[in-house]
This record gives sequence, structure tokens and C-alpha cells, in this order.
Amino acid sequence: MTGQLPKIICILGATGTGKTDLALFLAKKIDISVINFDSRQVYKELPIVTAQPGVEEQSVCPHYLYGFLTIREKISAGEFVSLASDLIWREWKRGRVPVLVGGTGLYLRSLLYGLAPIPPVSDSVRKEVKQKCEKDGPEKLYQELEKIDSEYARKIHARDRQRIIRALEVYLGTGVTISNWHKRHKPELKFLALKVGLSYNLDDLTKRLDARIDKMIALGAVEEVENAYKVYKDETLPGFSGIGCPEIIAYLKGEITFEQARKMWLKNTRAYAKRQITWFKKEDDIFWLREAEMELVRDRVNNFLGS
Repeated sequence: MTGQLPKIICILGATGTGKTDLALFLAKKIDISVINFDSRQVYKELPIVTAQPGVEEQSVCPHYLYGFLTIREKISAGEFVSLASDLIWREWKRGRVPVLVGGTGLYLRSLLYGLAPIPPVSDSVRKEVKQKCEKDGPEKLYQELEKIDSEYARKIHARDRQRIIRALEVYLGTGVTISNWHKRHKPELKFLALKVGLSYNLDDLTKRLDARIDKMIALGAVEEVENAYKVYKDETLPGFSGIGCPEIIAYLKGEITFEQARKMWLKNTRAYAKRQITWFKKEDDIFWLREAEMELVRDRVNNFLGS
């Protein structure tokens, strides 16, 4: 398998659409390795609330980039690309088909086409933005970002501390918005990819997300976040920014009731899924199917790998 770009399969779509199930279906047909490209499933203390594949699921085939960071740590798109690229080449040379599974569109785009060449930002600017975020909170900085770069703001959550800080420091440090840096980037294909998307209309997906939250609660999501919060005691840490954590922490602190936390959890998850759907719908090279149509992907995969 040398002498050419590796062929990879990318299983993508909104949260809760059944991407892991499709990957495990493929594992029964071909020799694959699964590589995560979901920015929340990297945290080892939060496997339930971030819906990471379980031990039994991960035993079906090799799984990588799940649960390898502590809540204190964060991973940039550039760091993800470096890790994932190394894994793709290694698994491809071993004769396995790398299967990327996740819903963080920026990670996948950066992996396939490279990163925008944004100049380094000075430490003083980075420190200034970080301190402002710690003082005023991410929501306040998000409002600033909406005025500066509304295009990028629409793609991220109002509490996504890491990306909000990055966007503002890029603008303050370079005088150019992060959206414009991305537009200046000339893509260069790094891997040959078959993109398979799992699709649901938002109403049906909302019902699935509602049921999934109940399942997470039954599996111990609240206790998982509580135990992690007792250890780290800082809700502003990167790992706690993912949907589910702020809502549960607010409940644990007595700021809201359990029912209010659950309602907010579902509302925020639905909003996130909507943003993911919008992101992926802009791409015209995705083979879309529903979970019940998994058999349809087999011929497409075989033709792609045999071409």
C-alpha cells in the first residue's frame, strides 16, 4: 500500500446519528482501524457524557484518539492533524483501512486539506485574551466575536472557550479574522477520502438525542461529571466545556434543578447538532444515508477501496 496517498473512510454527521454503529458494521466487513475526530471524546474522565465507544465496542477493532487527555488539557486542530496523520499512515501501511469517525468538521477539513497558514500570535496577546475570558466569561467574549467575525461565530458554541479565545487572539494578533485566514488557504489534498454521512431530519434526531440523554443518565453521566468536578474543582477547564458538563455542574452547584439541567442539556445538544448539519451540508462530496440503510454503504466502500 505504498507509493500513493492512503485511502480513508470518513463517517461523519451530527451528534447522536449512529456513527459508531456504522463503524462497527464496517469492521465486520473489512479490516479497519477507527480514529476519532470528535473534539469532546478525547477526555478520559468523561467517557459517558461525551458518548465514547465502550470497552466492548472498542474491542471489535483498534480505536485511537479516544479518552487520552485529562480535563485540564486541550487539543488544537493542528495537534489533532499531526496525531491523526501519523496514525493514518501507520495503519494504512499495516494493511488496515483507517476509518475516521466523528462530528468536528474543522478537524476533518484540516486533516484532508491542510491548515490555514495563520502567523504565530504573540504571548502577550494570548495572555491578554485569556485573562479577559477568565474575568468576563466566554459568553461575553463570544458577543465580541460576533461583531468581529460573525461568520466564524455562527460555527461555534457561545461557551466554546478554546475556539472563542483562538479566534479573538488571531484577530488581535494579525488584524485579520480567522474566517479570512481560512479563505486565503489553498487546499492541498492529503488523503483520498470516501465521506459517508449519517442523516436525520432535526425532529427525528431530537427524539434520538432525548433518548440518548436518558441512557447517559442511567449509565452514570451525572456521577461521572460530579467525580471529575470534585477532582478538578474548576468548571472553566477545557474538558468541562462540552455539552452536558456545564448543565450538570450547574445542577450539582444547586443553581438549577435536575429537570432544568436535563432540559438545557437537550436544548444545547439539539442546537449543536443543527450547527453540525449546517456545516456538513455545505460539502458536496458526502454519500448520505440513514442508519437503517447501512447495507448500502458496503458496495460504495468496496468500489472506493478497489479503485
